[in-house]
Amino acid sequence: MSCVWKSPKSQYWIAQFYDHQGKRRNRSTRSLDRRKAERIAEQYEEAYSKKRTARQVREVISKAHEEITGETLVYQSFRVFSKSWLGAKGREISPATHSFYEKTIKKFCTFLGEVADADLSEITREHILAFRNHEAELFAPKTVNHDLKGVRMIFLAARRDGAIADNPCEDVKTISVRGVQRNRRPFSIEELRALLAKADSEWKSMILFGLNTGARLSDVAALTWQNIDTTTKELRYVARKTGKTLILPLAGPLSKFVESIPSSDNPNGPLHPRAYAILEKQGRSGSLSNQFADLLSQAGLRQKQAHRKTHGHGRGKGSGQQSLSFHSLRHTAVTLLKEAGIAQAVVMALVGHDSEEMSQHYTRVGMIALVGAAEAFPDLMCVSEEISNKDSSGQSSTQ
Repeated sequence: MSCVWKSPKSQYWIAQFYDHQGKRRNRSTRSLDRRKAERIAEQYEEAYSKKRTARQVREVISKAHEEITGETLVYQSFRVFSKSWLGAKGREISPATHSFYEKTIKKFCTFLGEVADADLSEITREHILAFRNHEAELFAPKTVNHDLKGVRMIFLAARRDGAIADNPCEDVKTISVRGVQRNRRPFSIEELRALLAKADSEWKSMILFGLNTGARLSDVAALTWQNIDTTTKELRYVARKTGKTLILPLAGPLSKFVESIPSSDNPNGPLHPRAYAILEKQGRSGSLSNQFADLLSQAGLRQKQAHRKTHGHGRGKGSGQQSLSFHSLRHTAVTLLKEAGIAQAVVMALVGHDSEEMSQHYTRVGMIALVGAAEAFPDLMCVSEEISNKDSSGQSSTQ
């Protein structure tokens, strides 16, 4: 026996009934009138009481809905609804977030196959679970949970708009990140020398900025001459990840390096033109990360790996096992500063950490701490001065 009920999360009455297998179903009637909703619920039960294809069910319900309400019932598939939802987000989200949602939608549609073009109500909790588990075989837990969050946002909007009665994502939990091995580590001075020896002039500059400021790859790639004040010897930029404004003193070696390279009359001119163009075009630093991985391979610091396609989004599970990446320069900066005896609060301010817990995560204290803080910075300065001298003399190796 069918019935209707009202959810505080939807303006429409929801029909509850049983299908031909005895399974209880909930579907939005998309009607504000209770009596009409009750009649629609009866039609739902009638349509589902016999074994029919999804198309046949839609035809029966659409006809009944039009006869009862006088309105044509428009079905929406996940593919159509998600596209409309993303378009409506407009200026509410950044280009990078838009790109994330777009690629998550593409991955989910690819996984669903034909179901992506069926009515939204046909997508069940089992589909979401299967998608999550499928992702877990390909990606790191953080990526899996991030994609699951994206799918959840779409179904939340679908329920709010009355397109579905139940959110199939509601009881699907994220996967645990506990026990996931983190192999990231800082560079040694010798490794930095090997890396810089293989880098071209632009990558040398990006490495120096990453090492001396702890800036992330996307932030280094986005730098323009407007971010540098040569008078006060300060670097000012807004971190793309956190939105936090950072004002940092240019370290001695980095300051010398900046003074040695030709400046631009255009304050909006990028410091690293090739990297800047890639970031502007793609909205993310994935391609630059791959370039840096190739550079690490040339320097003998990382095993050469093909850049696997992962449905256009994220990095494969295997990539997370590499211990060195551009982000390791951030680890290196924190480690060197702490080994030199720099106060915790100063270290956090320099690299833009919001919490002591996060700062501690980036610390990898090695044997150099036993030698003494005084020897840490001379080694670092030696590397930087060596690069500055090479650049100023016009000698640079190609990648």
